[in-house]
Amino acid sequence: MIKNLRIGRALMAATVLCFSGPGLTACKAAPPAETLISPLEPLSIETASGDTVRFQVEIADDDRERQNGLMYRKSLGPDRGMLFDFGQAAPRSFWMKNTYIPLDILYIGADGYIVSIAAMTQPFSEAPVPSHGPALGVLEIAGGRAGELGIRPGDRVRHRIFPNG
Repeated sequence: MIKNLRIGRALMAATVLCFSGPGLTACKAAPPAETLISPLEPLSIETASGDTVRFQVEIADDDRERQNGLMYRKSLGPDRGMLFDFGQAAPRSFWMKNTYIPLDILYIGADGYIVSIAAMTQPFSEAPVPSHGPALGVLEIAGGRAGELGIRPGDRVRHRIFPNG
């Protein structure tokens, strides 16, 4: 009884997400809003104007991390981001479900060059945000930062997941 009471209290204190489908119901606790999924790593972008912009990024490189992304976060520093590593290039599409803050989504090809940018995506939207070309990686940064920093499609991203990163 005491064990069940402790579990009940823990469940009440956590946000719980439930998914259901034909013959399947699964629940999981939502991650705390500001918990990093991995240690921060350096990433830089070389812009066409010759500037180098630097970020510290979390890496989402498994299905669970890629699925959760920056959901439930209430803030993102101007020099922070999340880099999604898919392991192979393919057309990608993201959405903003359960995402509280607007983001710039940078789709990056296998060669390390930015394929396309979705600027100032709408929080909580379930509309697909497509890559407009094959992407090996996707970088999410605070909404509006790409424009502020002069980051554009064709700019070079330097990080260990890309060749010559």
